Amino acid sequence: MNVLVAGFVAGLVVAMLTAPVGVSGAVFLLPVQISVLGVPSPAVTPTNLLFNVVSIPGALRRYSRRGPLRSPLTRILLVGTLPGVVVGAMIRVFLVPSAGVFKLIAAALLMPLGVWLCLFTATRAGDDKPRPSIRFITGTALAVGVVGGIYGIGGGSLLSPILVGRGVPLAEVAPAALASTFLTSIAGAATYLGLAVVTGGTGIAPGWAIGLSCGIGGLVGGYLGAHLQPQLPERGLRFALGGVAIVTASIYAAQSL
Repeated sequence: MNVLVAGFVAGLVVAMLTAPVGVSGAVFLLPVQISVLGVPSPAVTPTNLLFNVVSIPGALRRYSRRGPLRSPLTRILLVGTLPGVVVGAMIRVFLVPSAGVFKLIAAALLMPLGVWLCLFTATRAGDDKPRPSIRFITGTALAVGVVGGIYGIGGGSLLSPILVGRGVPLAEVAPAALASTFLTSIAGAATYLGLAVVTGGTGIAPGWAIGLSCGIGGLVGGYLGAHLQPQLPERGLRFALGGVAIVTASIYAAQSL
């Protein structure tokens, strides 16, 4: 299969499965970009951010039909994730450029995320918890933004399971997390482009062809996923996301060690 066609299909499938829970899909697209599409490290991170920029508007367009995207939660998330992703991009370029270290970081990120999703889904813990404070959300968004800048997921994708686990309704979290991921990914991609110019390193610029092909697929898939959200079983989606995260983390850890 042609690499660009494979990227389109991968972006479509991943975004369709993840958009209903407020995740762009970049967190699961990364292993496809490295192992199947051949995107080198560290260029895979800005390529993933480019995927977010192109793909997320499809889901946001659909969510906007149900309510405004400019919610207080979206603004709180952006206060943390926007500066965080810039810091994360610099860490990714200057401190963790090797693929081996990168895979270990990815595994350490994905494993607890997957376990969290599965445990929360199984126990339904957090449904009766009070809403988290603005300070907690902002601090978590900042930390997640840094990790998102390193990993290429914008940050909002990780916030979705954390906020849902703390009792924030999924219907509120999904559009806010995606809107945050979209704007943060723009900032992150711009940071990587700036670093590529300053350092003269072509290897840290995004892979435009693959990023765009995956993003166009994600644009279609994200719209479909957001459209299908009311009909899809939330419990099954969370288990699926958690399982994929755990399997991906296990593969990365095995390859690195």
